[in-house]
Amino acid sequence: MNLFSPVTLGELKLPNRLVMAPLTRSRSGRDGVPGADVVEYYRQRASMGMIVSEGTFPSFAGQAFVRQPGLVTPAQCEGWKNVTDAVHAEGGLIIAQVMHSGRVTHPSITDGRTVVAPSAIAIEGMTRTYDGKVPYPVPHALTTEELPGIIEEFVQGSRNALAAGFDGVELHGANGYLLHEFLAPSSNQRTDEYGGTASNRARFVLETVRAVAAAIGAGRTWLRISPEHNVQGAMEVDAGETAATYGALMEGLAPLNLAGLSVLHQDTTGALLTALRTSFGGPFLLNTGFGTITSLADAQAVAANGLADAVVVGRPALANPDLARRWREGLPLNEPDYSTFYTEGSKGYTDYPFWAN
Repeated sequence: MNLFSPVTLGELKLPNRLVMAPLTRSRSGRDGVPGADVVEYYRQRASMGMIVSEGTFPSFAGQAFVRQPGLVTPAQCEGWKNVTDAVHAEGGLIIAQVMHSGRVTHPSITDGRTVVAPSAIAIEGMTRTYDGKVPYPVPHALTTEELPGIIEEFVQGSRNALAAGFDGVELHGANGYLLHEFLAPSSNQRTDEYGGTASNRARFVLETVRAVAAAIGAGRTWLRISPEHNVQGAMEVDAGETAATYGALMEGLAPLNLAGLSVLHQDTTGALLTALRTSFGGPFLLNTGFGTITSLADAQAVAANGLADAVVVGRPALANPDLARRWREGLPLNEPDYSTFYTEGSKGYTDYPFWAN
């Protein structure tokens, strides 16, 4: 596989196999409306094979961060329409990452709304609100009767994404947010049909993916997972249990013919990822930036060994709007400015230079 060869993922035909990872940037204000800086940021990166947007909330209760963009109000969707129009005008593709925070939030962020999760277990540590850092609250354990309403939020958010011009949707089942909370035994201690066994822990994620695929088309639906990432309290430390849970998930996903499965994991040739690739059976995207920056050599190794159909790249794409060209031509890279990752304004956002020649 050549990183710079075209590839078809579901209904989309990518010009190269470099996919921009979803990257939280906190540039959309308290109203969650993407503005001119957000439009320019994504437009600049349209030469990637495909862009995955930063996590966008499908309901106000699902907002995780300050200044996170949403897919709820008409103004938010119109803001995203400006983004997708700009990316498409440059010949690019962009899908929306639909992300429900679950317990990774605080009422100070969600305007007093109830924080929800599979079980009433708080994350240890602090979160940043508009008024400073505060401890994570104990969430409300969703009742069985409440779950269809949460699924409908994902469905409506996904419909809104396509109406806003996105080419598809990636459901965020990684990094300790709501879908991942159902998969991880540390955050899911339910005793009903959504917890207790591997197949039960996978059930809610499968029901959500099926509902979204039915609403917008499987060929425009992706899922992102990060097994064994062990962040934000979603701990998966028993290898056998993890393999069983994600095995059950793959068994349910395989018949759906999704556009792709995006996996964040550093052990690209280990037993878990090998099993995931084989059992999923469809387009497989791999992000090796598991606490480290994905290098060109990392991406080339994935390609050379046929470990994925495309490589998902985060920080190099953040700092290099023309990353596809720089990697293709062996050009030097800009270094990311970590101090501006989650600030406001254009500094460290839209001012990273393109290669001059």
